[in-house]
Amino acid sequence: MSDVKLFSLQADSVTELSPTSIQVEKSLQNLFEANLETLLGIRFLASEHSTGPVHGGRIDTLGLDEDGCPVIIEYKRAISENVINQGLFYLDWLMDHRKDFQWLTLERLGQEAAAAIDWSAPRLICIASNFTRYDEHAVKQINRNIELLRYRRFDDNFLMIELVHAPKATRIPTPPLTRQAPDTPTEVSEADPYRSQRIDYRIANTAPPLREIFEAISTYLLGLSDDVQAKQLKYYVAFKRIKNFVCLEVYPQAGVIAAYLKVDPSTVQQEDGFTRDMRNIGHFGTGDLEVSIRTQADFERAQPLFQRAYERG
Repeated sequence: MSDVKLFSLQADSVTELSPTSIQVEKSLQNLFEANLETLLGIRFLASEHSTGPVHGGRIDTLGLDEDGCPVIIEYKRAISENVINQGLFYLDWLMDHRKDFQWLTLERLGQEAAAAIDWSAPRLICIASNFTRYDEHAVKQINRNIELLRYRRFDDNFLMIELVHAPKATRIPTPPLTRQAPDTPTEVSEADPYRSQRIDYRIANTAPPLREIFEAISTYLLGLSDDVQAKQLKYYVAFKRIKNFVCLEVYPQAGVIAAYLKVDPSTVQQEDGFTRDMRNIGHFGTGDLEVSIRTQADFERAQPLFQRAYERG
């Protein structure tokens, strides 16, 4: 059971607010779908999406996350319901019906979103008022991108979301984020016209000193808390809790690591060559504040900003 407690602070007293669960699944589903981007950083695509007469199922909620990855959301109605197995059933269907998902994205979000779908890390999110210890154990044994979210309602005005489980790292099958010899060949296809922009290609072709700093940043961000995940996508690595808070890119020729933070640039004293306001400048990943890191000293200067982004996330 969750041990989170919420109190109302008044002038001369403290009152504990009693948590409640939303008993009707559809009420919970409606609440999340109406506020999906604010709550989870996911763009809504469909509700009760049919998987067809052969498959014979209905996906509670379909969406596209801030990294362009497909998301299935299932809501657990009862403590005994095996929502994880059900979600995995739908996740397999999704991977076999990519064109259907792409057409749905095209209809709802437009051509740009449909063309940018990233199939490297599709997500299954299970939402419930509580999970059993068997649920939490089971997802640790399954090598899939599954997240468990526990919710609580306090009075009529407060909603708490707790990340119960998330994979520590999800990544595409490319060279790992560890040191390699400078002449180690990258596995990126030479036929890919955008190979020089891919994060795996850039990491593999980064000089050892900068690669060590990249690894130090990754280790630092993952060490901020057990709830931090690292997700390697095509062009950047995203560090997230429920939503992204830092995205990293590498530019080997320039000798710089670009970190994009979910920090309001107007709250930061901009330093030429170190920080930059990206609110009106396009870039991969998410975050409005760019921090350029070239040295270990830059990394140390950036750590308070990383901490701010983490706390906001």
